[in-house]
Amino acid sequence: QVQLVESGGGLVQPGGSLRLSCAASGLIFRAYTMAWYRQAPGKQREWVATIALGGSTNYAGSVKGRFTISRDNAKNTVYLRMNSLKPEDTAVYYCNAFKGQDYWGQGTQVTVSS
Repeated sequence: QVQLVESGGGLVQPGGSLRLSCAASGLIFRAYTMAWYRQAPGKQREWVATIALGGSTNYAGSVKGRFTISRDNAKNTVYLRMNSLKPEDTAVYYCNAFKGQDYWGQGTQVTVSS
């Protein structure tokens, strides 16, 4: 079965950086559009960034210029590099794989606080 396992979350000070990873298994990774979403306490899940099969990327306005999504098809892994983190980036971050249907990981907590 399809499994998406996120890692790399944690506590970071404002202005700091983190890199999230999502290791995928049970699917033909290179055939899937991959994305990151996040959900802050008391808020709906929101889209953060997408990377398509060919590597083109799109970002939510709130993270554009600070976050970078990338993928390594040889490692079946998608990454989210997060720089200049702000307290409002605090959320559980979820990995998503899409090809006709959605698959989700269990999420990894990112807390930005001094």
